[in-house]
Amino acid sequence: MTDIKKAADEADMIINGYAFRCCSEGFRVLNLNRPDRAAVFSVNGDMLETSMDDIELGIVDDYLKENRKYMED
Repeated sequence: MTDIKKAADEADMIINGYAFRCCSEGFRVLNLNRPDRAAVFSVNGDMLETSMDDIELGIVDDYLKENRKYMED
């Protein structure tokens, strides 16, 4: 099971219950309220892997597009 506190502490950014973290693939997103829902996006913003439904995926994709500048060095 996912350690929610650890995931939140290690996040580079949290928006509306979604923890965003930079990784070697690009970006990882975890729904802190439903830790079985996660996604991995490439550096270019393409979705690589997900367990989210289409609506939730669209929401986190928008959050990432609007706020990824705050995660980059």
